[in-house]
Amino acid sequence: MESEKEKGFATRCVHAGEGHNPFGAHATPIYQTSTFVFDSAEQAAAAFSGGPGYRYVRSPPGTPTHAAFVEKICSLEGGPAGLSFSSGMAAEAALVFATLQKGDHLLTADVIYGGTYGLFSSLLPKFGIEVSFVDTTDPEKVEGGLQENTRLVFLESPANPTVAVSDIGEISQIAHEAGARLAVDNTFATPYFQRPLALGADVVVESCTKYIGGHGDLLGGVAVGEKELISAMKRPALLAGGTMGTHEAWLCLRGLKTLHLRMERHAENALRLARFLEAHPAVEKVNYPGLCSHPQHAVAKKQMSGWGGMLSFEVLGGVEAGRRLMNHLKLASLAVSLGCVDTLVEHPASMTHAVMPKEVREKMGITDGLVRVSVGIEDGEDILADFAQGLDKIGGN
Repeated sequence: MESEKEKGFATRCVHAGEGHNPFGAHATPIYQTSTFVFDSAEQAAAAFSGGPGYRYVRSPPGTPTHAAFVEKICSLEGGPAGLSFSSGMAAEAALVFATLQKGDHLLTADVIYGGTYGLFSSLLPKFGIEVSFVDTTDPEKVEGGLQENTRLVFLESPANPTVAVSDIGEISQIAHEAGARLAVDNTFATPYFQRPLALGADVVVESCTKYIGGHGDLLGGVAVGEKELISAMKRPALLAGGTMGTHEAWLCLRGLKTLHLRMERHAENALRLARFLEAHPAVEKVNYPGLCSHPQHAVAKKQMSGWGGMLSFEVLGGVEAGRRLMNHLKLASLAVSLGCVDTLVEHPASMTHAVMPKEVREKMGITDGLVRVSVGIEDGEDILADFAQGLDKIGGN
């Protein structure tokens, strides 16, 4: 029988992890239970000593629904082990507390999600963990930022919200030579367009709230990577209580079945919109790795199989022009988050990255006029028409 790894990505989206059905149900059930019954005290003791079997929902692997989801995402990311979480932030918290302790150093990208920035800049220093932010699009700056006590290098690629791209393969070599692990947030690209583990990363984290779920109706996170590291993350996950709900695990399992189809349409529409915006007189700059004008286009072409559905752009006229645009869009919704089937726009400086001081945002390239777009799977012509009429309202023509 053909092995799991030899099957195509689309086939694994549909079929991987779907064997947790002892009663023959076609769809993996939602195992709506908080605890599990044992046949004997000996069986219970073995389970709670790290043996096989389910124990309690907060204790990995959770339920068979969780196990099915993790098995599927591990197949797609190309990793041997994984854990599900209540959110992407819960996954990141478990990661840093499994890999870092007092006196250690974390080297991270200077362009990251606002919540991640808050975790790294505000909470970790309270535990005696040193944190440095560098431009990870320049591998020399990564190498220069390493210290003797660096234990973890963390980056987003493409990054939120500037869509900057870092060379995962080169940075993994730099990190490993220094004795550090490399973690990559793969939320923007998803395993359909990029597989960081195959490029040398030790662990990949994703917010399942976005493309994995795909419909804007769940909150979740996941980590996939080497067995030793994932095993080390289990206790922080258990004690912190960031457990993914059983229904959310089932929604993620279902969402992954169409990931390949959705990502193709997201990327197709995003490239069309990026080209339209780049040619528009009211737009000053467009950030999208599929454009030749993107500063890391060559790196993206090397490590990604597609460009994804996320872009950002700056309008002439700054923050007020950006607000007028967003207030006049009719098809696109003004909302945070991303990866939904419908098009979403947001203003990073006042929304997702408002936690950052203005000087930090501007240094990262998050200007007051930057608009982030999560391009949906609607008809491409309708998306273009919506942005065309919105841009007309700010006096660009």
